[in-house]
Amino acid sequence: MGTHPDRSTALLTDRYELTMLHATLADGRASRRSVFEMFTRRLSGGRRYGVVAGTGRILEAIADFRFGDDEVRFLRDSGVIDATTAAWLADFRFGGDIWGYPEGELYFPGSPVLVVEGTFAECVVLETMVLSILNHDSAIATAGARMIASAGDRPCIEMGSRRTHEDAAVAAARAAYIAGFAATSNLEAGRTYGIPTTGTAAHAFTLVHDTEREAFEAQIAALGSDTTLLVDTYDIAEGVRNAIAAGGTGLGAVRLDSGDLAQVAAEVRAQLDGLGATSTRITVTSDLDEHAIAALAVAPIDGYGVGTSLVTGSGVPTSGFVYKLVAREDDGGTMVPVAKKSKDKISVGGRKYAVRRRENDVATAEVIGIGEPPATDHDDRELLVPLVRDGVLQDLGTLGDARARRHAALHELPATGLRLSKGDPAIPTQYEER
Repeated sequence: MGTHPDRSTALLTDRYELTMLHATLADGRASRRSVFEMFTRRLSGGRRYGVVAGTGRILEAIADFRFGDDEVRFLRDSGVIDATTAAWLADFRFGGDIWGYPEGELYFPGSPVLVVEGTFAECVVLETMVLSILNHDSAIATAGARMIASAGDRPCIEMGSRRTHEDAAVAAARAAYIAGFAATSNLEAGRTYGIPTTGTAAHAFTLVHDTEREAFEAQIAALGSDTTLLVDTYDIAEGVRNAIAAGGTGLGAVRLDSGDLAQVAAEVRAQLDGLGATSTRITVTSDLDEHAIAALAVAPIDGYGVGTSLVTGSGVPTSGFVYKLVAREDDGGTMVPVAKKSKDKISVGGRKYAVRRRENDVATAEVIGIGEPPATDHDDRELLVPLVRDGVLQDLGTLGDARARRHAALHELPATGLRLSKGDPAIPTQYEER
């Protein structure tokens, strides 16, 4: 395994992972066969479903999770590890199995979105990194899916790079694309993941020119008449007149970034039609979230640009996933269930299997089998797929596959599951032990 020969993700972790490794190497428990699972006890923010994203990034990170000379030297010099642990880390490559919900799939409380099987040592050192990725990316994808549902057939563009960490911006663009966004403003996301990119001009472009008309003519000369002109730097009505004068009635689109968007869009639509620009689209931006998009459903708007709210999870920046040991080998070599019992943080022991129970193609429950797969009928859909087998990454398909999966999974939900208001999960979680 390995995708970037000069990059290591091994120190993207918490120190206590290595203190546990150190101690279990010393007492002989490090080699015990173990099963860890990632799940959430509740859906963050009172949402009715979650969308899995980040699995592909997790596998890339695991491929680069190795301790080279520099990493081991830092850990030794810092007193984090001893010589025995250093030797183990120097030879580390994950050699176990990982199962998980594929990207774009929905999850609910208790869903075993990631099942990691191997020795205790090789599973425990991955904890922080996999939680970091899946908690972030799934929060963005969940927020994005709610926005796409609110937008209906109108396309959404991700444009939040300037509102988050530079690396998180690339990950957010990827998660938003899985959620159904049509394009991103982030060029690194375009290069790394093949996501369509888009972008025209900001208010500064208009302000640097002597007149708005001059700015529009320059943009059209560079990009063609199918471009989008930002018409609210000064007076919007005058901006629309300048836009059509510069681009003609075949101008691609105008963008609105301020004011009462519903009212302004109606006025601009009437003005464009009056000028003969009946095919010119209207795109709106300005601090949109899923609720604002839903409120604009009846306005004559053709697309949305979303930034801050999307890349921050629309007020829910993390998914609440935890990573727990649920089964391990006993002294006789038998796998036994284990579980945390502390108040308000109880987990369910035993290796899990999951299916989406459906009736007439409508999801009715998340059914989780403990120890063995749950009983199924012809309409149930299995959820866990192999991600890693004996340390070898499996083919996960494309981001296009993940987008299609998200679309299909959302269409399985009962109508109440798509509501934006806080409420119970769209379907209940049921445990079956056989």
